[in-house]
Amino acid sequence: MLQFYYNTAPNPMKVALFLEESGLPYEAIPLDTRKGEQFTPEYVAINPNSKAPSIVDDGKPVFDSNAILLYLAEKTGQFLPEPAFAGETLSWLMFIATGIGPYSGQCVHFRHFAPPGNDYAVKRYVFEAERHWGILNDRLAGRDWLVGDSYSIVDMAAWGWERAAPFALGQEAFDKLTNVKRHFAAISERPAAQRAAAIKDRHAFKTEMDEEARKIMFRHTAT
Repeated sequence: MLQFYYNTAPNPMKVALFLEESGLPYEAIPLDTRKGEQFTPEYVAINPNSKAPSIVDDGKPVFDSNAILLYLAEKTGQFLPEPAFAGETLSWLMFIATGIGPYSGQCVHFRHFAPPGNDYAVKRYVFEAERHWGILNDRLAGRDWLVGDSYSIVDMAAWGWERAAPFALGQEAFDKLTNVKRHFAAISERPAAQRAAAIKDRHAFKTEMDEEARKIMFRHTAT
């Protein structure tokens, strides 16, 4: 059975959604990053980057959420747009991987967790996060799905980050992204998305961002 190392951050949730949509049997294995479980030798052997998610499929590790989505889509033959849309599929999947995700993540860090006195960084990452989300919002104007006419791994990748967008951008900014909000609502109504969201109830994760968690999560500040 496939092993899925996860927590409830945006990137693992993309993969949880695919697993629930596809019906692949899997074992959910919690990875509590606020406790430092991502740095154990056993996990580093699976994912040298010490991030969630990862999967192990028949003894073969695969890491990075977007790589996992592509791998599982090809494995199962599900949720890949038609071959005619291959270029668009890769383009939008990588746009989410290299733009939406990193800029939203840095926006969260500097708005919510960094010490005060980072006005330049806050301004930069808020601007870039909003810019990237605006591009996604424009793409969804007049269309239900990001690529082609069917729900695909690209939509799943976006959904993972859409769940966190109000926290990253602020509710007011998120409310302006009317097409993104519609897209998020449509996916969230799917039974598989509801099962994926409920994965948070399978295991208890540390929620406190205490001093120990800060040293683990923000290792550059550890002394």
